Amino acid sequence: MSSDPTIQKKSGYHHGDLRAQLIEATRQLVEEKGPDHFSVSQACRVAGVSTAAPYRHFRNKDEMLRSVCEEAAERHFSQMKAALEGLPEGDLERIIAMGRVYVGFAQAEPSVFRLMFSWPHQSGAMSPEDAAAPPTKTLVETEVAKLLGKSEIDSDVKLRATMLWTFVHGLSFLLIDGKAKVCEFESDIEVMLSEAARRVMA
Repeated sequence: MSSDPTIQKKSGYHHGDLRAQLIEATRQLVEEKGPDHFSVSQACRVAGVSTAAPYRHFRNKDEMLRSVCEEAAERHFSQMKAALEGLPEGDLERIIAMGRVYVGFAQAEPSVFRLMFSWPHQSGAMSPEDAAAPPTKTLVETEVAKLLGKSEIDSDVKLRATMLWTFVHGLSFLLIDGKAKVCEFESDIEVMLSEAARRVMA
């Protein structure tokens, strides 16, 4: 039994839940300590499993971190898609809503967000393209095309979608890295998201 009172062990697990429990434990440790400062044994303690348990699903710590990236990318995409529910097709507010979620995810899970895009080249590391870019990029392009009344994703759609992604991605990092004040801009996020969407889509 761990002597660390801050570790909350699980009461038990079903074999089918083991992988998910270990991913969640790793995610928690990434947020608390960063991806380079925790061990597999710590993830086991948080998940409440034996130190041999991870190797049923993961070869090493790098694979656990990769799985955290994959799971986070799926949640990121799902949250952006859910933000569109109830909003009229082809409405600018849909673009703003996706940006709001993008930035909000980074603020809620800054260490995981950094890991998704900035993890240096360890074995099994995910590139931005492998992590969050494809599903979210396609979603943004689709919404941009709808707003422009286009039936296909042409070069203009791709350019505007890239400009929108560049803005929210850069803003996310400025905010979570505490650089907003250094840049001396008015950090009313909602106003900036709305104005960026309006100008890019004008």
